[in-house]
Amino acid sequence: MKNTRLLFLVLVSSFLLIKTANAQEISDYQKQYQYNIKPYSSAIKIDGVLDEAVWTNAEVAQNFIKKYPNDIGSPIRKTEARMTYDKDNLYFAFKVYDSGTHIISGLKRDGGHDGNDCVGVILDPLNKKTNGFFFVVNALNVQSEDQLNNGFADKLSMSWNSKWFSATKDYGSFWIAEIMIPLKSIRYDPKQINWGVNFLRVDAKNNEYSTWAKIPTNFHSYDLGHTGLLNWPNEGSPVTSKNIIFLPYINGNTSEDKENGQSLNTTASTGFDAKLALNASLNLDLTVNPDFSQVEVDQQVTNLTRFDIFLPEKRNFFLENADLFSNFGIPGINPFYSRTIGLDKDGNRIPILFGARLSGNIDPATRIGVMDMQTGKQGSYSPENFSAFTVQRSILKRSMIKAYFLNRENYISEEEAKKNPLDKYGRNAGVTFEYSNTEGTFSAWADYHQAFKETVVDQDKYVQAGLMKESKHWSFITLVGNVGKNYYTDMGYVQMINNYDAVRDTSIRLGFGHTFNQIAYKILPATGPLGKLQFKVEDFATFHPDNSLNESDAKFSIQTDFKNASFLTTSLSNTSLNLLYPISFTSGTPLPSGYYQFNQLQMMYISDVRKLFGVESMLTVGQFYNGTIQGASVGVSWKSQPHLKLSLRAELNRIELPKPYGTNNLVLLSPKIDWNFSTSLFWTTFMQYNTQQNNININSRLQYRFKPMSDFFLVYTDNYYTDPIFKNKNRAIIFKFSYWFNL
Repeated sequence: MKNTRLLFLVLVSSFLLIKTANAQEISDYQKQYQYNIKPYSSAIKIDGVLDEAVWTNAEVAQNFIKKYPNDIGSPIRKTEARMTYDKDNLYFAFKVYDSGTHIISGLKRDGGHDGNDCVGVILDPLNKKTNGFFFVVNALNVQSEDQLNNGFADKLSMSWNSKWFSATKDYGSFWIAEIMIPLKSIRYDPKQINWGVNFLRVDAKNNEYSTWAKIPTNFHSYDLGHTGLLNWPNEGSPVTSKNIIFLPYINGNTSEDKENGQSLNTTASTGFDAKLALNASLNLDLTVNPDFSQVEVDQQVTNLTRFDIFLPEKRNFFLENADLFSNFGIPGINPFYSRTIGLDKDGNRIPILFGARLSGNIDPATRIGVMDMQTGKQGSYSPENFSAFTVQRSILKRSMIKAYFLNRENYISEEEAKKNPLDKYGRNAGVTFEYSNTEGTFSAWADYHQAFKETVVDQDKYVQAGLMKESKHWSFITLVGNVGKNYYTDMGYVQMINNYDAVRDTSIRLGFGHTFNQIAYKILPATGPLGKLQFKVEDFATFHPDNSLNESDAKFSIQTDFKNASFLTTSLSNTSLNLLYPISFTSGTPLPSGYYQFNQLQMMYISDVRKLFGVESMLTVGQFYNGTIQGASVGVSWKSQPHLKLSLRAELNRIELPKPYGTNNLVLLSPKIDWNFSTSLFWTTFMQYNTQQNNININSRLQYRFKPMSDFFLVYTDNYYTDPIFKNKNRAIIFKFSYWFNL
């Protein structure tokens, strides 16, 4: 039976790879917004001065349409965009009418577009409305970029990096942005004569977003389903030459680990990343002895749930085309989670020796991803190999079928494998169908996922299906799924499958069914201080294998978005919980198994992010299991734009349970200093005091970007106990030098 399932999934994957004719789909929507790009053969200097003849003769994309806080009326200030190209690059020029003073959140790269006076370019080179690129530059020439997709993970992380060039110049009543994007930096099909394109303007002073092609208010400002049409000449876009990027590094590390009895130690290492464009749409990434010491430290949170929390991937090697691997399942049930690579079962780091990844389009309708990573031996932990294959096939106008196969192989001895057969290997395969109408206002999906483990023969599947409907004022989503207790994901993350027993100090795997339902209604006032008023009702419920209730979390919330860029949200939640195993949130006796029901009120306020002084606050009061909880979180920040930002987040949660179950005060303090000396030199110091993890962390990070995508990092990290306070655990000082070569 298991072989039959695997054969079925292999056949589906093979079907997806079959090449078929791919006719261009031009929607009626796109026909309203068309830009005819023309070539230019002379040199263009990226300096914020539009003195080249091409900018006089190029078409002008203007008459931008208001998108946020509502789509009523026209933008307060005008914006114009122009495009051209040569054999190697795409060029953009923006003329942004403004007052001469700018709101800029900072000078550090990848700060994003929110809260900045900026412009952006959205590109969909295959015009499939499923994947694309987003390039942003603010008025002080700070760059941000990201890859776009239309899956669950369609929110920006700005973690993907690519090499491109820009310049801005202020002229008083307007400012100019010039952008050059090397065609080698994006993936496209040279034969494709129609791309999707849109232009974004953020007028932060007026808290207003506008776009060239209209985007409804209920979609992101970078939505791929509402792009205009970029028309290339009949011969298509230029064919780029072979592109090889070589990024070597050298690293030095002096560390001391008192917690594990390791004395002061100094090491040095070297390695490299490489990127080879096999063609304009397919890319091969290689890495040897990768080092991620410069990656920003995770922001800690207080965990008031019974389960582990999900932390985002920040390592650059895993980010390009990451949606190919990660966009399966739903948040909290992810067959693939790249942070499992390079960690042992207890979350400790293990060395990655080398890896390779092939990703991109093999034809306009088909994307593939192939990855293989090899880790080394760490103490008694054996080397492992992680491999993944995934394929996506576009069908209809904005829908797709996608499939994957994952394999983790542990090189343990035969004797160890007999003692612990589940450790020998872990394999997963799955297929997903996602339907979306052309406008993106209705979507439906269905998944089948299968796990393969030594000695496991049943309860090893995960299935789910759902649908979503969205309009300007109404939105609705529903989904239902089931996870078997033997659905193992050695390369993934399933949040609710392990149930901790605080009395026996062990975890028990339990399968569960789940449902999620949400309905929301939005009011968009034309006048007055409110930008949006949203009422939302939602419920997430899980069920034990016998279909009895596990947990139900129902919530009613009111969210108010003010036109001055502040937010206020009030929510009332009800939790019903059939607890099967004792759980502890204090040092007292663990709460016994049984039925619990409790209510909580929560209020959250975020002040105007454009101001020099900002406040974020959240208040939680109510019941907690058979006791009470009072929680308060306050974050204050002060900016000296655009160079300095000081912030402090303080969180206190007091849990009071009846005797003998105890009380607990959970404290989290997070002061942070961001000092942007220029657009190439940054210093960040982040301290986190967390009593729940009994840890004080200090992380100070200096970055000097001496050339585009080439960096010097100096990082100091230190960890102490909160009890006994300031008893040192470990510390390290690290430097890393990397240089980007285009060969």
